Amino acid sequence: MKNLIKVAFLSSIITAAMVYVILEWRPLRSELSRPPDVSWASSPAAAPAPVPGNLSDEEKNNIDVYQRYSGGVVNITTTTLGYDFFLRPVPTESGTGSGAVIDDQGHIVTNYHVVRGAERMEVTLPDKTKFDAKLIGADPNKDLAVIQVNVPRGRLTAIPIGTSKGILVGQKVLAIGNPYVLDRTLTTGIASSLVGSIQAENGLIIDDIIQTDAAINPGNSGGPLLNSQGQIIGINTAILSPANSGSIGIGFAIPADTVRRITSELITTGYVRYPWLGIRSMVVLTDYPGLADALQLDTQGGLIVGDMYPNSPAAKAGIRQSTQQLRIGYRRLPVGGDVILAIQGKPVNTLQEYQTEIARYKPGDKVSVTVLRNNRKVEIPVTLEETPRQ
Repeated sequence: MKNLIKVAFLSSIITAAMVYVILEWRPLRSELSRPPDVSWASSPAAAPAPVPGNLSDEEKNNIDVYQRYSGGVVNITTTTLGYDFFLRPVPTESGTGSGAVIDDQGHIVTNYHVVRGAERMEVTLPDKTKFDAKLIGADPNKDLAVIQVNVPRGRLTAIPIGTSKGILVGQKVLAIGNPYVLDRTLTTGIASSLVGSIQAENGLIIDDIIQTDAAINPGNSGGPLLNSQGQIIGINTAILSPANSGSIGIGFAIPADTVRRITSELITTGYVRYPWLGIRSMVVLTDYPGLADALQLDTQGGLIVGDMYPNSPAAKAGIRQSTQQLRIGYRRLPVGGDVILAIQGKPVNTLQEYQTEIARYKPGDKVSVTVLRNNRKVEIPVTLEETPRQ
């Protein structure tokens, strides 16, 4: 009996060993039985899904634009340096945004506020591959930046930049981006206004903003606003949103003509050339009620020229700076200089208005500066120069 038990036990061990060898011994395994190696980099792009014939023309257009150009929208993740309890530098993920590929050299346009202060930028392509990006240049005045990734040609889908001229209120627009880290979301709407302006983070005004009711949420910043041909007509930059309410249907995009001009300069030179008048300080008359009357000026608005940089365009043109000081409370204000009333006929009563009007021109442009001198209006031609780089 004991011998039979031993034989049965040995037989079971031998049988189990043979089964293991058959299943696991590699020479006996078929190559076809191996699971395929997965590589995002080598995986071909998915073919566009067939479009059913019972869709409306508008639905077909939405699908066509998305299938052709959503591959040109990327996710941007930035990392900044924070500090721990012991004041040691610690990398910290600071935020995410969107970007639009604009050529096959890896240039991507996005918002300046998306990449501001970033120590490291990582771009995620639609196929989930990730690449480090470098900053080519940024323009805080227009909230635009260009970054670049080193990706083999053929891997990127460039989105053509159209024009913002001729856009009509009511025209259909499409926004593609990564709101709340969702991947390449498409929303549609209309251009709801074309006469708006918004304030950049540095206080300057961005004019000719495109307002849209296409849903734009956090994470959409830097993504493209497209027309029905799939051309970029704007870069989504901001939303009007009461606290914690999300999108309420009022979004803003920087117009394509501005985007083209700024990105071209950033790619070529790494910075944007801005005009400079060369006035160092000014007194805003409306900030001091009663000052104009005390100085017996025939204006209640305008900017008193305090002092100017030597050999600046303003100095060369003959604009006069202040020669006296007037004490008001604890402050001493420069007075006696020309009062700037307008730039090229546009009234300027605040520093913001002054900066915005000057920014409309290019270095080398000649503008007429209207000043009040001895209570007489004088037109002074000034040739603007490039703002000195610090």
